[in-house]
Amino acid sequence: MSIEFLKAYRSVFWDFDGVIKDSVKVKSDAFEQLFFPFGKKVIERVRNHHEENGGMSRFEKLPIYIEWAGQNITQEMFDEYATRFSILVKQKVIDSKWVTGVFEYLSGNYNKQEFFLVTATPQQEIEDILISLKIDNFFKEVVGSPTKKYRAVEFIMGKYSILSESSVMIGDSRSDYNASNINNIQFVSRRTNLNKELQKDLNCLMLDNFLWIDLKLYKNLEAS
Repeated sequence: MSIEFLKAYRSVFWDFDGVIKDSVKVKSDAFEQLFFPFGKKVIERVRNHHEENGGMSRFEKLPIYIEWAGQNITQEMFDEYATRFSILVKQKVIDSKWVTGVFEYLSGNYNKQEFFLVTATPQQEIEDILISLKIDNFFKEVVGSPTKKYRAVEFIMGKYSILSESSVMIGDSRSDYNASNINNIQFVSRRTNLNKELQKDLNCLMLDNFLWIDLKLYKNLEAS
C-alpha cells in the first residue's frame, strides 16, 4: 500500500535514528570505539545490547557498559564518556543517509499534518542536528532524552489536545512500540536488519521506506 496511508492521521509522532536517518549503525560504531580498550567480549556485549535496545537513551546505556568494562563509575567518568560519544556521533548522524522517501514526505506534509519528534537523543543534540539538516521547522515539538518516550508522547498529546484515534507513531524499536501502546495510538514499524527479532514480536503495520507500507500482517490481523 502507498505511504499515502499515513496522510489519514492528523498527528504523526516520529522517532529519529532508523526512521528519518539511517544512523543506528553510527551509534553502534561509536559505542564500539568507546569500549574498544576493554577487549572483544566487552565490545560484542555492548554492541549487541545497544542494537537490541534501540530507543534506550545513552544516559541509561553508558552506566551499564562502564560497569561491564570493570570500571567504578563516577559522575565525572560518566560525563566524559557521554561527551566523547556525542563528539563521535553528531556529525556522522548529520551525514548519514536519509531513509528513502522520508525527506519528501516530511517536506511535503508538515504543513498539512502535525509532526512531533520523540527521540532518545539528548535534547540539545537533536535540536542542533535538526537545524543542521534544515528540518527543524517540520516539527511542532521535539522531545529528546532524558525524557522517556512514552512520557514525551503523553506530554505532547496533553499539550496539544491530540486524540489517540487521529494519531500514529513511526519507530523501529520496542521503546517506540511501548510508547505508542501506552498512549493508545497506532504504531508503524520501520523494518531494518537490526530489528529482525522485534519484527517477529510485533503485530503492526510495517514499512521499509517511505514509499510503501506492508499491510500483509495488518490484513491477517483483521481477518483473525
